Amino acid sequence: MSRVLVIGASRGIGLELVRQYREGGDAVTGTARSDGGLATLRALGATAWRLDVTDAASAAGLAGPADGFAFDIVIVNAGVYGPRSSGLDTPSEAEFDLVMRTNVLGPMRVLPQVAGALAPGARLAVISSGMGSIGRRSSPSGWLYRASKAALNSVLKDASLVLAGRATCVSLHPGWVRTDMGGNDADLDVADSAAGIRRTLAALRPADHGGFLNYDGTPIPW
Repeated sequence: MSRVLVIGASRGIGLELVRQYREGGDAVTGTARSDGGLATLRALGATAWRLDVTDAASAAGLAGPADGFAFDIVIVNAGVYGPRSSGLDTPSEAEFDLVMRTNVLGPMRVLPQVAGALAPGARLAVISSGMGSIGRRSSPSGWLYRASKAALNSVLKDASLVLAGRATCVSLHPGWVRTDMGGNDADLDVADSAAGIRRTLAALRPADHGGFLNYDGTPIPW
């Protein structure tokens, strides 16, 4: 039995990860911002913690409930897309602030709080996006989201340097998934994405540490 923490678990990929890990018999803790999200997690048999990664006090408070835990798997999933731009459309300050606070500052707040709650040999993943890859980029659509995920990849790389020898850390692209964010035209069911993420995390090798991987384990260029 693994001890799993999913940050941002009230819906979509995060919720499906909780569901699948629980069905596999693992002890799962998930975070959500709302009473409804917390209730959904508890209904699956998970421990539910209230957390809003955009709020400094809420993120700092994560250290309290995490004290004494030793998680084998930590997945930082909280994220937003922002404006659906198709090119050089300047985001408003409010749009920029929301996307960057959620997708970049949120993990930068959360990772230090959970670093002390990692079991020896733990696996830690941030849910990034292939849209954050610079090396394979061929479209400017969603450029604010792309910028935030490229920055998140940088955050993960730095975390991997700090946590080397304690945990295997990776940035994961979940695929283009049919969720509220991905939309109905996406090519991957959320259950298949979550199952792939779980298999990839279970199969991580030391050489994968600090890498950027697809949900099926295939390396992605930075």
